[in-house]
Amino acid sequence: MDLDCSAVIADVWLLLDNECDETAKARLQEHINRCSPCIEAYGLEEKLKSLLNRKCGGDRAPDSLRQRLTMEIRTTFTSVETRIEPAD
Repeated sequence: MDLDCSAVIADVWLLLDNECDETAKARLQEHINRCSPCIEAYGLEEKLKSLLNRKCGGDRAPDSLRQRLTMEIRTTFTSVETRIEPAD
């Protein structure tokens, strides 16, 4: 099945993030290998992903944010948990 370039470009990040199944990956890769504009777009997206990973990949959320999120998750979980009625 021949893919439209716009569909391939829309799914490039799925391919880069390895978030597509093997069939989709093969179809995307086959199209990219045959299509110059898609090869170029793929290369640009790949470079952008690499740059983002280098510049932002090691960032860690501040401890205060991590603590607030942990507290919010616990509060939400407790609220949901208290709403469950025991079965008799």
